[in-house]
Amino acid sequence: MHVSRNLTTGKRKYLFGLILLSFISVICVAFTMADNDDFDIARREVLLRRIGHEMLLQSGDSTSRVLPIEKIAENEYQIRFQNDLTFQPDSLVNTTRRLLAEDPLARDYVVNVLNCGNSSVAYGYAISKNKKDDIIACIGREQPRACYTINVKFKPTGINIAKNGYLLGSLPLLAFVGFIFLRSVKPRRALPDGQYTDMLTLGAVLFDAKNRKLIINGKTIDLTGTETRVLRIFALSPNETIERSRLQKEIWEDEGVIVGRSLDMFISKLRKKLELDPNIKIVVIRSKGYKLEISTNVV
Repeated sequence: MHVSRNLTTGKRKYLFGLILLSFISVICVAFTMADNDDFDIARREVLLRRIGHEMLLQSGDSTSRVLPIEKIAENEYQIRFQNDLTFQPDSLVNTTRRLLAEDPLARDYVVNVLNCGNSSVAYGYAISKNKKDDIIACIGREQPRACYTINVKFKPTGINIAKNGYLLGSLPLLAFVGFIFLRSVKPRRALPDGQYTDMLTLGAVLFDAKNRKLIINGKTIDLTGTETRVLRIFALSPNETIERSRLQKEIWEDEGVIVGRSLDMFISKLRKKLELDPNIKIVVIRSKGYKLEISTNVV
């Protein structure tokens, strides 16, 4: 009981430290993201200006300027030109897709080419991170030379969402971490009366749980700590099916990692150590778990 209480106290201290560390990490990330935001926006504007530059070259214009990129709304930018131009829709699609692939946040966006006079849409398309969701039409038709502006609207992702809601969104994460570790410090189920003994008899086998030993026909076989815990669960419920999930939970829950193959390995080792008594077998109950079968020979 004293050891169990110390373990519980240690886990609570560990939980408190983990939550505190998580909270500090959240604060640091939130402030760091503000700096990343400014950098990524500046980089995005350079990429958009590059799109305008290549459009002018494709139109045969190597002297006029791309006017300053204007941010007209949150996540929406406008590319403007000094002179009129013409463009091929397929070339524009390929250019934006190629250049904006360098922007890690530009996975989904809509491009609209507007007529300067009345802001009507001369051409438009949508690009998605999943190419099957792209919306592209009317390619291969050269557009007449005219005054155009290009509006590029990005789907909000990463930086903007995290910057505005990171602290609030971290609260459920901290609560989840707390829930997981509080589960790990809950007291184990009390065993029924009479099952606290460290010496258990399994047919002709004597199971010394305290000293991690099996005594079979006068021969002593050593057990590992995990093998002892697994066999103890079986020994307390002989000839009953023990669910696989229960074994994994009770044996490895405290370590925080459950590996299915580890259970199979320990079951296999226990089977070999019990082979000296043919009346004891650990059998697989398909789709359920395992059972420690103890048969009694009638003379």
